[in-house]
Amino acid sequence: MASDEPKIELSAEISPVHIENRAEKCGVAGDYGDPMDIAKQAREATEVEHSLTLLENIKLYPKAIAWSILMSTAIIMEGYDVVLMGSFYAYPSFNKKYGTLQPDGKYSLSAAWQSGLSNGVNIGALFGLALNGIVSERYGYRKTMMGGLLFTTAFIFILFFAQNVQTLLVGEILLGIPLGVFQTLTVAYASEICPVGLRAYLTTYVNLCWVLGQLIASCVLRGLVDRTDEWSYRIPFALQWVWPIPIFVGVALSPESPWWLVRQGKHEAAEVALGRLTSSDKAHGIPFDVKKNVAMMIHTNEIEKRMTSGTSYKNCFKGVDLRRTHIACVVWAIQNLCGAGIMGYSTYFYEQAGLDPKNSFNMAMAQYGIGAVGTISSWVFMTYFGRRNLYIVGLILLDICLFVIGFIALGPSKPATQWATGSMLLVYTFFYDVTVGPVCYSIVSEISSTRLRAKTIVLARSLYSIFSIVNGVIIPHMLNPTAWNWKGKSGFFWGSICFCCIVWCYFSLPEPKGRSYGELDLLFENKVSARKFKSKTVDLTSEEVREDSRQVLTMAAASH
Repeated sequence: MASDEPKIELSAEISPVHIENRAEKCGVAGDYGDPMDIAKQAREATEVEHSLTLLENIKLYPKAIAWSILMSTAIIMEGYDVVLMGSFYAYPSFNKKYGTLQPDGKYSLSAAWQSGLSNGVNIGALFGLALNGIVSERYGYRKTMMGGLLFTTAFIFILFFAQNVQTLLVGEILLGIPLGVFQTLTVAYASEICPVGLRAYLTTYVNLCWVLGQLIASCVLRGLVDRTDEWSYRIPFALQWVWPIPIFVGVALSPESPWWLVRQGKHEAAEVALGRLTSSDKAHGIPFDVKKNVAMMIHTNEIEKRMTSGTSYKNCFKGVDLRRTHIACVVWAIQNLCGAGIMGYSTYFYEQAGLDPKNSFNMAMAQYGIGAVGTISSWVFMTYFGRRNLYIVGLILLDICLFVIGFIALGPSKPATQWATGSMLLVYTFFYDVTVGPVCYSIVSEISSTRLRAKTIVLARSLYSIFSIVNGVIIPHMLNPTAWNWKGKSGFFWGSICFCCIVWCYFSLPEPKGRSYGELDLLFENKVSARKFKSKTVDLTSEEVREDSRQVLTMAAASH
């Protein structure tokens, strides 16, 4: 590292401040001593966290891993529902129940109703996302999650007993509300209960749950494709009741996020929660101290209080947090801007190539299986290459796939062309689920500040949902022979947008790998270039920032 590289001070030493009754006058101190003691403990906890290997993190945080996996499992329900509704359009019994008789003597839903049902969950999710940003910060992650699971159980009844397509649409919109809560709450919880060394794995596990939900739905539909009665679609609806109750019981027993407790000023409760997330076995010889880690959270929270005066949505668009919100929103929007929406149409291309419905569903199962393998593979790649590099390289590979699909479509339309297009979409799926798909969850959860994390993730996911609705309208028009009839040529359209995403990432996407939340706060506050996040030295001896940190905690003490 060059000697003239700007250094950033994370500690917060402070000259003696006349606070006789620190616990009453300084909300940041309490039993932790004066602000200088807090800064010292925070620095020591940060150094220990950076020194831990992956194996040591797993030994120290086995309970956190288990609780995070349990909470994230709720996302399986969303992935399941998305595939379920889109696939029902090929079920004769479903079309006969909810569709209308067509001139050819078959029943089917109109394009308008298909679009409405497909986007119903996304519309409901927008309301759920906005609700989660407010409710989870006020009542905590556990209570919000439990409430969402109860509403999920109730809304499934509407889908199961729906007698007409209008009721079905209402059910999809209402179900989308708790699913929207799960989309962001699970990511935020995973990012807050685990250390730096496990953050990437547990946040990207959310993407694996999404893929598993899609895979389960494909298997269920494949097994029922030969049924011609109403149970061919009612059984898949009923299977959604399998998830909420056991997850509810698990969440009721889980600890609250210690970061949320610190933001509420409940420091003792944060210690208890952190103790429940870590192993009590001292035989590991890991120098972990609960009090020091809570002190690190208190210290980080106080730094962020200075950077932003509140925790409302408007604070996401002020000062340093505007940049963080911008990055999180664009990163999640890129999932829809890079052409990922066409992944779900590989089955369509195989049907065009002459495959029967059974084999088309078999290929769909293979696609989601590839997605699951890709997500697990991303854990290895992120360990060695980080988030930024993997995200950008992934976009480059996706861009190549899209243009290849476009050039294939320039040839004559025949089964071989459709086979080639469908196969390229399988390759695209693998690259997507190794890079852009899972890495997005890690970046969004790490980039946001701890005080605004829930709301930043909500804004980012909301933008994603808006683009999902747009894609749900335009992609069928691109592929449908009776509409624009672009088919594979749509690869040129998405490839061009994907290239723009690559350019944005190169200049604007920072590397959060290996940084504590306090370090990220200081990197953003010092307006470090995105391309220098990885190389910038975070030094604990910088006089300039140390003086700045003194002011932070002195002001915090005075305010109390």
